[in-house]
Amino acid sequence: MKQFFGAFFGSVVGIVIASIIAALIIVAGVTASFSDAFKKDEKAFKSKGTSVLELVFDSEIIDREKKNPFEELDLGDFGGEKGMGLNTILNNLEKAKEDTAIKGLFLNFKGFMAGKSALMDIRQGLVDFKKSGKFVYAYSEGYSQSAYYLASAADKIFLNPQGGMEWKGLNMSLMFYKKTLEKLGIDVQIYRHGKFKSAIEPFILDKMSDANRLQAETFLNSIWNNMLVDISESRKISIDELNAMANTLAINFPEDALSNKLVDDLKYEDEVMSELKKKLKLKEKDKINFVSHAKYAKAKDKKKEKTEDKIAVIYAIGQINSGEGDDEEIGSETIAQAIKDARLNDKVKAIVLRVNSPGGSALASEIIWREAVLAKKTKPFIVSMGDVAASGGYYISCAADKIFAQPNTITGSIGVFGMVPNFKSAFEDKLGITIDTVNTNKYSDVMTTMRGATPTESVYIQKSVEKIYDVFIGRVADGRKMSKEQVDSIGQGRVWSGSDALKINLVDELGSLNDAIAFAAKKANLKNYKLMDLPKQKNPFEDIFSKIETETEAKMVKKSMGEYYGYWKHVKSLMNNKGVYARVPYDFIIQ
Repeated sequence: MKQFFGAFFGSVVGIVIASIIAALIIVAGVTASFSDAFKKDEKAFKSKGTSVLELVFDSEIIDREKKNPFEELDLGDFGGEKGMGLNTILNNLEKAKEDTAIKGLFLNFKGFMAGKSALMDIRQGLVDFKKSGKFVYAYSEGYSQSAYYLASAADKIFLNPQGGMEWKGLNMSLMFYKKTLEKLGIDVQIYRHGKFKSAIEPFILDKMSDANRLQAETFLNSIWNNMLVDISESRKISIDELNAMANTLAINFPEDALSNKLVDDLKYEDEVMSELKKKLKLKEKDKINFVSHAKYAKAKDKKKEKTEDKIAVIYAIGQINSGEGDDEEIGSETIAQAIKDARLNDKVKAIVLRVNSPGGSALASEIIWREAVLAKKTKPFIVSMGDVAASGGYYISCAADKIFAQPNTITGSIGVFGMVPNFKSAFEDKLGITIDTVNTNKYSDVMTTMRGATPTESVYIQKSVEKIYDVFIGRVADGRKMSKEQVDSIGQGRVWSGSDALKINLVDELGSLNDAIAFAAKKANLKNYKLMDLPKQKNPFEDIFSKIETETEAKMVKKSMGEYYGYWKHVKSLMNNKGVYARVPYDFIIQ
């Protein structure tokens, strides 16, 4: 009977899953059939001549937009993670600036996440858009500091009369696991080079070391000051006044934001729509022709239609590991192959490597670095740094002809470490499990997690760390035309902001992804060109189905842990590390 019910329910589950997959395939076919309709929409919208590009910020800002065959449908988890691509946002702003049909831009903030460097990229895009003479309006029911930073570039900022605004300065909290590991009986042995290499601090300390606190305070204050400079310039409020508001928690109610000139008016969304209609010289009964971010992304850029010349933009996003990787992890094989493909493609005249990575495997970083060196010999090779391009992220960047970073980019962290957890006591004392081992040679089980390392083994492991660090600073010295001693003096695992990194020759220029692309075009003597994004993205259906299980797990953990999800993800990645790593100290959760 048990077998019968087991087979029965198994069949039912199989039928349900098959039905879901079949339904999704049918939906995909229907979605594909909408493509002609989308094209018609583009032509219709262009002919009206009084359109407004609407950017609704309601999801995470990611470096590269993901292909989503279900973008017109709400399929929950089956639709994959939502996210606005920085590349698409910047491209839309560039197109809209020249598009005579687009009369202005409406920013609608409904809750989103973005790194501080990505925010600067978008804000610079907004400022550049305004040079066209077109208007930019912003509205929100409640501005976070990140949202307000973008909104501050607008001509007019509207806030819901019963809404709110956050203005308190930046903070960064780190979680330490030393006492937890002690309670569990887990001993972690650390091998590192660099007094600032604090990636392992959470496992051996219960608070920040003095060196770690120094670097954290330095780059956090640098990021905050960069935000204040931009806001001060746009809103004509002094930096001292902005700091005073934060220090006294002066912004508590919408009226406070208005009286302190942080916003221009308190209005409900329907009243903002009326303001937009006046700006567009429409009647109150008329409907505003909003063009969505997703739809406008389908509009062609006429300037780039009549050329075969290309600039390859290669996206290196996430922790660096060996193998293929995916959209959220840099696989050395995949990124190295993408660089090689761009190098061997005669139509590709320049390469821009977009790096947004805290680093990872030192060996995997070396594999990517090698391809970067080969590419540099054949065509312009430019790096654009995102929110984080540190440790291994800097390793794969240092060979470039020119490195662009935003003032708020986290970079540097030139240092390496190895970490070997010892679970012997945890198994024996907590679970009653004992371990016995047979070796063919004296050190066959070196670096095992079932016992601590002997003094001889510790020397052996430390030598590997020192060797890799020496290679690392050598790579940087060659790429940046510095001596190894100079690199070591600013290395030691220390983290720098982009603006500070410029002063010590770790980057060449402060600028956005678009600035890096423009420089690559100039270097390659290109006036017209197309962008070719690499690595090629997976088939959307294959990607969605392959990630259903992992994304469901991640969403469940996110839901239960909230803002602390980043800490869980960081611990999981570090505990899975193998070999020597070049990784930034921690995942940066700056609020």
